[in-house]
Amino acid sequence: MTEHAPLILDIAGTTLSATDRRRLAHPLTGGVILFARNWHNRAQLLELTSAIKAVRDDLLICVDHEGGRVQRFRSDGFTHLPPMAALGKMWMNDGKGAKAVVGSGALRATNAATAAGYVLASELRSCGVDFSFTPVLDLDWGESGVIGDRAFHCDARVVTLLAKSLMHGLLQAGMANCGKHFPGHGFVQADSHTEVPVDTRSLTALLAEDAAPYPWLRSTLTSVMPAHVIYPKVDKRPAGFSSKWLQDILRGQLGFDGAIFSDDLSMEGARRIDGALVSYTDAAVVALQAGCDLVLLCNQSLGEGMAVDELLDGLSAQQQQGRWQPSADSEARRVALLPQTLPLAWDDLMFQPAYLQALEMLPN
Repeated sequence: MTEHAPLILDIAGTTLSATDRRRLAHPLTGGVILFARNWHNRAQLLELTSAIKAVRDDLLICVDHEGGRVQRFRSDGFTHLPPMAALGKMWMNDGKGAKAVVGSGALRATNAATAAGYVLASELRSCGVDFSFTPVLDLDWGESGVIGDRAFHCDARVVTLLAKSLMHGLLQAGMANCGKHFPGHGFVQADSHTEVPVDTRSLTALLAEDAAPYPWLRSTLTSVMPAHVIYPKVDKRPAGFSSKWLQDILRGQLGFDGAIFSDDLSMEGARRIDGALVSYTDAAVVALQAGCDLVLLCNQSLGEGMAVDELLDGLSAQQQQGRWQPSADSEARRVALLPQTLPLAWDDLMFQPAYLQALEMLPN
C-alpha cells in the first residue's frame, strides 16, 4: 500500500500498453476510470480489469455508469438501466381510479431504485469493475441540460430516499457509492465541461434545497464528488477547490467523513481558478489542499498522453517541494472504497434469484 495515491487516471484503449502499466504502477496513482472506448465486450473488459489488478491489486477501477444516457457499457448482456428521472416519475404515480393507493408509487419506486443499484453493481463487479460514480443527488430544477434526467426529482426529500434505496442495492452487490455534485449542479444552465457555471444563491438557500440530501444521507454516503460550480456568496472558487465548501461545510458542518473526489480536472470548470487558467498539476494541488482525497484526470491518455505524465511528474515534484503532503486519512478513505467481497461470475449471476427479481422490478 502506498502512503497516499490520490490520482485517478484513464487509459486509451481496450488493452493495457507498456505506457499504461508504467503510469498505473506509479505510487501516486490510486485508480483508473474507464470509458466506452475501453469497452468491446464482457470478455475483453474482464481481461482488461484483470490486467489492471495485476499491475497493483489495490487500484480502484471506476466508471461513470449511472443509467440512462450515462452508461458506458451497453451491449453483450449489460442491462440498459433507466435514467434516474424514471424512478422519480414512478414515485409520483399512484395509479388511477378505484385501484389507486396513495403512496404506492413511492414504495414501488424505492424497490425499483434498490433493484437498479443491485443490477448496476453486480453486472459491473462480475466484469472486474469496483466502483461507479453514482448516484446523482442534484435536484431537477428544469434548467440544467447536463443534469436533466440524470436527476431523480426536484424534491430533495424524494431524491434522498430514492438515492438511499439505490445505494442499498449497490451495497447488496458489494459496491460503494458516490453522491454528486455537491452542493448541487441542477440549478445552473451552464455545462461545467465547457464553461464555469455560477450559482448566485445564498448558503442558506443552498443548504435548505440542493445540498439537503447530503446530511440526510450522512450514514449512507461513502464518497462525494463536488461540483465545478462557483457559488460566489460562499466562496469565489468552485466547490471542488474550496476548503470552505469541503472542510468547513461538508466535513465540519454536515459531518461527512468519507472520500471526496474532484470532478475531472480537464473540464473547463476545473481549469480556471481565481480567474486564471491553471495547469493540471496546479489544479490537482489546489483540489488536494482544499480537502479532496482523490483527483480525476480524464481523456488525457489519448495520443501520447503527455498531460498524464506531466501530472504524475508535477505532483511528485510538488510533494518533494512541500507544497502538497500525502494524507494517511485520505489513503484510508480510498482503500475503503474497494469491494470487500468476491463478485459472482457473469454466468452465475444470470441465474441468481436476487438478480432475476431485481430485473423484474426495473421501470419499463
